[in-house]
Amino acid sequence: MNNTRLDMNTRLDMKRLAAMDAAQAARLLHRVREETLAGRTPPIAPRPEIDASWRRMARLGLDPDRGTSSVLLRRDELEQRRRGTLLAEVLETLSCGLAGIADASRQIMVVTDEHGRVLWREGHPAVMRQATGICLEEGAAWTEGATGTNAVGTALATHRAVQVHSAEHYVQALHNWTCAAAPVHDPRDRRLLGVLDVSGPASTFHPSMLALVGSVARLAEAELRERHRGSVERLRAVAAPILCRVGGRAVAVDVHGWTAAVTGLAPVDRIALPKTLGSGRVWLPSLGLCAVEPLPGGWLLRVEEDTARGGAESGAASRVVLDLSRPRRWTVAVSGAAGSWQQELSPRHAELLYLLALHPEGRTAAELAQDVFGDRTRTVTVRAEMSRVRRTLAGVLAHRPYRFREEIAVEVLRPAAPEELLPHSTAPAVRTAGAAR
Repeated sequence: MNNTRLDMNTRLDMKRLAAMDAAQAARLLHRVREETLAGRTPPIAPRPEIDASWRRMARLGLDPDRGTSSVLLRRDELEQRRRGTLLAEVLETLSCGLAGIADASRQIMVVTDEHGRVLWREGHPAVMRQATGICLEEGAAWTEGATGTNAVGTALATHRAVQVHSAEHYVQALHNWTCAAAPVHDPRDRRLLGVLDVSGPASTFHPSMLALVGSVARLAEAELRERHRGSVERLRAVAAPILCRVGGRAVAVDVHGWTAAVTGLAPVDRIALPKTLGSGRVWLPSLGLCAVEPLPGGWLLRVEEDTARGGAESGAASRVVLDLSRPRRWTVAVSGAAGSWQQELSPRHAELLYLLALHPEGRTAAELAQDVFGDRTRTVTVRAEMSRVRRTLAGVLAHRPYRFREEIAVEVLRPAAPEELLPHSTAPAVRTAGAAR
C-alpha cells in the first residue's frame, strides 16, 4: 500500500488514478469511501463533486449497501417518453458519436431523459448483459435518489459533466463499474433534456472518456440549435404574409419567444412569454398589452395601440375547419382577425380532433383513451398526444376536459362515403361514428 499513500494536500483526480496500478487505485478509492462515510479522515480527500454527492446521499438516508433494482417503465410509457423528447431527434448523432466507441472499448452508451429514466442503450453485447444485472436497462431510474452517486444521477443533480469510478459510487453494488456522463440541454431555453452516459466495467476506465462524452453532448445541442433555426424559418414563411396584412405593430414568435418576423417594431432576438399563453389579450413587459393569436409552432403578438378599442378576444382565432374529406390527407385550418393558416395532421391527431368535434362538451383523458383504444387506462398516451396537438392549437383547444373553446366555431368536412372517413382508424368511437352516418 506504500505506493498509494498520499498526503491530504495531494489532489485526487482522474489522471492521477489512471496513472496508478488499477488494483491500487481501487483499494485507495475503497478506503477513501469507507473512511469518509464512517466520519473519519481518509488518506486523501474525495474529489469535491463526489464528496458533495456523498453528502447529499447521507442527507437522503440512502443505504450504501442497497441494491440497484428499479421499477421499470411500462413499454407503452417508455415509447411515449421516447417520442416526447427532443433527444429522439439527435439520437443518431449521439449513437454515431459514441456507440461504436463504447462497443470497441467494452462499454455501453446510455441516454436518459431529464428524470433519469433510461430511454436507450447501445454497445458491447456482453456488457449490455452485465448492465441488465445492475438494472442499467431501458426504463430504469438512475437518479441519485434511486441509485446513489453515479454519473447519470450526479450529472442530473449538478447539470454538469461528471465521471464516477469504482468506489466513488455511493452504492457498493456499483464498485465494479466506471461511468462518464454529460447533460444535454435544449439550446432554446437551456432546459435540461436528459443525460448522455458511457458506462462499463471498472477495468475500462479512462480519464479521456469524460471529454469525449461532453463533446458529443455539445454536438447534439448544436444540432438541436440548427433544427430550431429551421423551425423559426418555417414559422417566418407562415407569418410573413399575415404580418403584411396586419396594421400597426406585430411580431411572430415561436413557443419559446424567439422572433421569426416583425413589423412596426425594432427587431429583438427573443420576447419573454408567460409560462401559460393562450389566445386573447396579455400584458407583456417588453411590448405592453398584446392581442395573441396562435400560429403553427408559435404565436402572433399584435400590440394594442388603443386598449379601449376591441374586445377581450380581439386577437383570438374564431373558426376552425377540420378537413377529413380526403382519405389520406387531413388538415386543420384556423382563421382569426389577422388571417388564417392551415396545417396537415397526423392520423392520430386527426382522430383526436374529430372526436373533440363530436363532443363539444369535452372529453377527459380516460374518455379519449376509451374512444381511441377501447381502454380507459391508456391515459398516458392520450395526454402525450394531446400535449403535442395543443402546441399548435393552444389558442383553440382547452383542457380539463379536452375540448374546443366555446368561442370557436368548428366545422368538420367529411367524405361523401362514410367508409372513407379516416379509413386507417381502428378507434372504436371513430368507427361507430362513421357507421352511424
